[in-house]
Amino acid sequence: QVQLVESGGGVVRAGGSLRLSCAASRTDGDISAMNWYRQPPTRVRELVATIAADGTTNIVRSVEGRFAISRDDAKRTAYLQMDSLKPDDTAIYTCSAFIVSPFRGAREYWGRGAQVTVSS
Repeated sequence: QVQLVESGGGVVRAGGSLRLSCAASRTDGDISAMNWYRQPPTRVRELVATIAADGTTNIVRSVEGRFAISRDDAKRTAYLQMDSLKPDDTAIYTCSAFIVSPFRGAREYWGRGAQVTVSS
């Protein structure tokens, strides 16, 4: 079973920065898209950013210009760089990865989430 582990969360003041990491365990399949979601305290989970295997990225407009997604395939890790953080960015941030296996097909795996709290 593939495991994803997020790290880098914490508490920061408004205007600060954090970089989240999402490391995937080794698998018999190939990592396709990697994604970052977030769920604010009073909202449902929403997609924040995606990055395809070829490096193509998509960022939700609400954070475009402040957040950036990247990946390091050698480390099997995706990153979410978050700058100019606002209190409204407070949420549990969760990564996912689509992994394509010749035997099991494409499956999406999820991390357990990391808390990001932005204070005023």
